Amino acid sequence: MKVALLVFPGSNCDRDARVALTRLCGTAPLDIWHAATEIPGDTDFIVVPGGFSHGDYLRPGAMAARAAVTPALVAHAGRGTPIVGICNGFQILTECGLLPGALMRNASLRFVARDVHLKVERADTAFTSCYRAGACARMPVAHMDGNYFADDETLARLEGEGRVAFRYVGCGDTLGPANPNGSAHDIAGIYNEALTVLGLMPHPERACDRRTGGTDGVPLFQSLIEWVQ
Repeated sequence: MKVALLVFPGSNCDRDARVALTRLCGTAPLDIWHAATEIPGDTDFIVVPGGFSHGDYLRPGAMAARAAVTPALVAHAGRGTPIVGICNGFQILTECGLLPGALMRNASLRFVARDVHLKVERADTAFTSCYRAGACARMPVAHMDGNYFADDETLARLEGEGRVAFRYVGCGDTLGPANPNGSAHDIAGIYNEALTVLGLMPHPERACDRRTGGTDGVPLFQSLIEWVQ
């Protein structure tokens, strides 16, 4: 299995993703530095990790969306290669036009770092087949700009086409408001039209080990592995 892990200056969750992917896939992902101009054509899926690419200058993800590697990422998306962007990765995917909308400053104007609960909206995609539709998953968030915004027409299209992947909900021992950032419609993650590109603010790669808080992120990566197999 060939998994590509994009790395930018300021990425700080690439190691977490690498550890989780190596354990679950049985082989380490291929690190792709932002200055590369190619992503191997036989890549099975791509992970764009979290962090603060290029220091979040201009806007989070704005400079990364213009990196040398981005045209190769967009080309893979056009071919249907599954792509998951986590936190800053989600911001990058919106900035380069692979997902609609934008991630704005949290409504509280504060950095939020805590566990949240997510409702799995559907379980028939490459990213969610190992979940149960309607299930509640617990994952951590750590972001300053996770407030998902889109115009009313885009939001209606996302809802009508079943492209909301995860939604913030209150269940279990949620600490603080269920929605940590003011995101429209409590959206925590969305798909592209083909359901092959996923962006989400919570960190599934940090929820893959019982010793560090839980395993509710495992089904996301396991879904991708089974989809490939």
